[in-house]
Amino acid sequence: MGSSFSSATKPKIFYPPSPEEILVKKPGGGVGPESLSKLVEEHCPSLRKEFNPPWWLNNGHLQTLFSVAGDFTNIDKVIYERTYLRLMDGGTLGLDFTPPGNTFPDDAPIIVVCHGLTGGSYEAYVRAVLAPACAPVSEGGLGYRAVVVNFRGCAGVPVTSKQLYSAGWTEDLRMATIYLAHKYPRAPQLGLGFSLGANVMVRYLAEEGERSRLESACVLGNPWDLVKNNWALEHTFIGKQVYSKGMANNLVNVLKLHSKALEKVDPPTPSPTSKYEPDSTQASLVCAAYHAALALRSPPLSVFDNTFTRVGGGGPPVWPLASADAYYKHSSSHHVVPHVRKPLLAINSTDDPVVVHAPTSPEEVGSGYTVVVLTQGGGHLGWFEPSSGQVLVGTDVSKLHLRRWMTKPALEWLRLAAEVLVHGHPELPPREVVVDENGWIREVNGVREGLGCRTVESGDLIDGTEVKKEPGMLQGL
Repeated sequence: MGSSFSSATKPKIFYPPSPEEILVKKPGGGVGPESLSKLVEEHCPSLRKEFNPPWWLNNGHLQTLFSVAGDFTNIDKVIYERTYLRLMDGGTLGLDFTPPGNTFPDDAPIIVVCHGLTGGSYEAYVRAVLAPACAPVSEGGLGYRAVVVNFRGCAGVPVTSKQLYSAGWTEDLRMATIYLAHKYPRAPQLGLGFSLGANVMVRYLAEEGERSRLESACVLGNPWDLVKNNWALEHTFIGKQVYSKGMANNLVNVLKLHSKALEKVDPPTPSPTSKYEPDSTQASLVCAAYHAALALRSPPLSVFDNTFTRVGGGGPPVWPLASADAYYKHSSSHHVVPHVRKPLLAINSTDDPVVVHAPTSPEEVGSGYTVVVLTQGGGHLGWFEPSSGQVLVGTDVSKLHLRRWMTKPALEWLRLAAEVLVHGHPELPPREVVVDENGWIREVNGVREGLGCRTVESGDLIDGTEVKKEPGMLQGL
């Protein structure tokens, strides 16, 4: 993929060689099959519109760096209500719901969001979609509910176990979908993933297949093949010195923020009502990896991953992994896409300096449920273009008349998934979610032992535009 472009061009849309027939609601009543490609052509017209960046953001580096350095505090206001979930392994997730309270009916569609590498609900790229999606229909919005799954240690979520998160760890997303099925049993869940969170979401869809609690997903800036993309990232000067080291620095800062939870060897004390027993050997390995990572001096991403992520980026039985390369091979999502059994829209940019390699043909995708879109520009989670004829230069987005091209296609896909597709599987009854005798929210006959959660705190309101990012942390990645 290149690093610049000279003029606006329409995105390339790659449909599966044999698109699946998707069960949809018919306008006159009843249901029937429809080709995935026809559904996209009819319901997602923005995918065929040009991406037209301003002259001063005319390549992938500038788009990406503006996403990192821009001031987005005065646009896309979103208020969240946070719920903390304590997991059976001792960890904690932070679920940020919007709009807060019971503004919408219980059966309103829920957009389930997974953020990027060290981001959270405050990220501007998240709010760019949720602000219009969660506005009332009377105000021109979709009228949907959304929840951002803030990973362990991100966006103010405490670390309460000897584990963080990674591109290959899907259990926390899985637990979030189970909790949502318990809280809103009549509401369809729709996935929205960005960058690392996009990779997690695709892997979840592939692992769950027909039984996925996400009825569909839209993923943006997915890194797909972590081996290829990390190699490409670290074999250019800017890639290694700016992006790779910048992302690794963010991860080191996450460790520093949670030193009290990670620096001691003693594993967390198990709950007397949980069958899960903390692994003392794993806890010791994570503690050692934490200290080794803090001793690194300006490492590239691969060095950090080889030092910490391969050890503390997930739990048994897969973690720890032998090396960063083993972690990348295990956690990539490109090779599991054929197992996806829910409609999936994936959007990447051809000049993304972080994700250099993305699928460029239907054969590379290998899934009848997946549509891949490549824009000729946009960088990594940028896609900034003028929202009016006036083009200004600066950093305060509210004064620059800028918008993100990707917002409209994402909204169109979410509406298609929520209002046109038939939800559930006609031959597979939904898995029951219960509260067991010890108060854990769990799946009945769940395939994964030790997967459960409890609400430990809720009700705090968070303004997504006023979250203070920690010193040294880069937004937008």
